[in-house]
Amino acid sequence: MLRRSLLAAPMILAATGARAQWTPKQPIHVIVGFAPGGTADIAARLAGEAIQRRTGATVVVDNKSGALGFIALKQVANAAPDGYTVGIGIMGSLAVAPVVPGSQIPLDLDKELLPLCNLVGVPMALIVRPNAPYKTIPELVAYAKANPGKVSYGSTGAGSTNQLGAELFAKEAGGLKLLHVPYRGGAPAIQDVVAGQIDMFFANVSEIVGQISSGQVRALGLAAAQPNAINDPKTKPLLDSRGLVAVPQDGSAFKAQIMKDRERWAAVVKAGNIRAE
Repeated sequence: MLRRSLLAAPMILAATGARAQWTPKQPIHVIVGFAPGGTADIAARLAGEAIQRRTGATVVVDNKSGALGFIALKQVANAAPDGYTVGIGIMGSLAVAPVVPGSQIPLDLDKELLPLCNLVGVPMALIVRPNAPYKTIPELVAYAKANPGKVSYGSTGAGSTNQLGAELFAKEAGGLKLLHVPYRGGAPAIQDVVAGQIDMFFANVSEIVGQISSGQVRALGLAAAQPNAINDPKTKPLLDSRGLVAVPQDGSAFKAQIMKDRERWAAVVKAGNIRAE
């Protein structure tokens, strides 16, 4: 059923003009637009540790949260293009927001930022309340078809990857009618799935591993195309333990992926008549 990979992929970007082939002679600052402990922050710190091992340079992670990461991305865009300030972007900022009507984007993503590489993908798990009457995706689809508009799903807001994931699922399942319940973040949405207040949620695997393992929620599917390997053997087990998947793409492949994902999500946004809040 979930044939496509739904990824909120942390990626490294720099101000336009930065060059990849260079030896750092001062600390590198990685700007993250999300709170410490989240998926983007975890990816940034793992990448920083790998960079330090390979180059000996000091890497400092700075968290500048807010506005779907755009505060941080604007800071990266305004930095000197010398390679010492880079940022972490997610698909929600780079590929989804540009195609969602009403999105407030304070910079030109394509002109002011230079894609350096793709780091990791964060597969989404379709989780449902533990007492749900469906235990498989076919059973969920059958139940939703028999009860149109009664199966609720949470999201982190209008136009979020969680909502788009659910809308894509509904579309590919034959046009399900689901009830959207927006939240201010993933944590409260997950809590309401655990409590049985909403039926389902597309959650980042890295943020839901504990609840799945303890049986607090039921995972029906994992939206990932295939696993990858990673070049640094010391980093791979750290990624695995957090439910992250290495996506070793260089700058050109990374940019192509952004464009491809924008096209994909634009179709979902149009079909679902989705607007930013």
